[in-house]
Amino acid sequence: MQDAEQRRTSIPRRLVGGLQQPLPPLATTAPVRQPARHAVVRDRAGRRLYAIDGIRLLAALMVAVHHYAGTNRVDQPGNRVWDRPVSDIMPTVFRFASYGWIGVEIFFVISGFVICMSCWGRSPRQFFVSRVIRLYPAYWFAVAFTTVVLALLPGVWDRLRTRDVLLNVTMLQSGSGVMNVDGVYWTLWSELRFYLLFLFAVWTGLTYRKVVVFCCVWGAAAMLAPISKLPLLELVANPEGAWYFIAGLALYLMHRFGQDLLLWGILAMAWLMGQRELGIRIDEVEHVSGWRGSVLIFTVFLLAMVAIALGATDRVRGRWLVTAGALTYPLYLMHYAAGTTLINRLRDTMDARLLVVSVLAGFMLLSWLVHRFVERPVAGLLKRGLDTSFARLRNASG
Repeated sequence: MQDAEQRRTSIPRRLVGGLQQPLPPLATTAPVRQPARHAVVRDRAGRRLYAIDGIRLLAALMVAVHHYAGTNRVDQPGNRVWDRPVSDIMPTVFRFASYGWIGVEIFFVISGFVICMSCWGRSPRQFFVSRVIRLYPAYWFAVAFTTVVLALLPGVWDRLRTRDVLLNVTMLQSGSGVMNVDGVYWTLWSELRFYLLFLFAVWTGLTYRKVVVFCCVWGAAAMLAPISKLPLLELVANPEGAWYFIAGLALYLMHRFGQDLLLWGILAMAWLMGQRELGIRIDEVEHVSGWRGSVLIFTVFLLAMVAIALGATDRVRGRWLVTAGALTYPLYLMHYAAGTTLINRLRDTMDARLLVVSVLAGFMLLSWLVHRFVERPVAGLLKRGLDTSFARLRNASG
């Protein structure tokens, strides 16, 4: 105590406003405070990841080429699209296009990453509004567009009844056992279930710990669902897609907070469970590609996402990548039923490979037009309307 008192009384003093004040300690004696690691990573986490926009468009093109020239359906004799096996028409294209379905799994991983990134620090209301204005404008246009095309050009796909088309407008048709206007909409049902689950995490406030717990609990439910024989658990846990979304969440945590053994463990588990789901899909749905090639493509993609998460692509820039990302969703929604119908009508007019490229180019142009003149203005109207509605709900007295 005496030594401490001596140290206190020995501090030099100066006059300030007539009062004696202790001088500040010398700069050399002040401890050097290092910036917290999570703060540094959080600063990087706020930047736009242009590389993801490019990968999203690549995944959409993979899926589109697969539907045009790589499915089991179009490789059958007398099929409605090409009239003969596409592997006979363009064997090399078919060999590569048969693996394009993996673009859907890539979408799911990217969705987990991007949703976690865009919802960090947001309220449940903001999360809900952001999902509505992102999903519905282009989707509504796609439902109307595809319905009109199938009505004007019959023969490839069967038209739905009007009441089923109208139910498709809700995006909830799968929950009612109603067919999709376009077969690609099945992925939206998987996305919606992910959003509903993740809404609970958003409601509690996203943190590193809470997202890790969310991944572990959801993963456990997805593992138990198939053997539980409980339809509700299978519906909610979504074992077919859960591990891809979980991989995306883990990758975003790596991006925001840096890598650690726990996150690598979650990602490894997602890869192990994902490769099994790839095999199941090949056996039960695709029937055209091999397990080894599919796992190789998926692994390369995950490694690319790890590189993005850890900052290896931070220098990648380009306005064209932003445009590429904007085209992805409309392109995915519109390309399948309408595109294969066009191929059916034009297949004898030009080389098959040129036809596939031409149809893809046409849908990319249409996707840009939809983004520019449908998505953006309608999203703005929806946002203003929803914000007003929630403000009224918040201020209502009873």
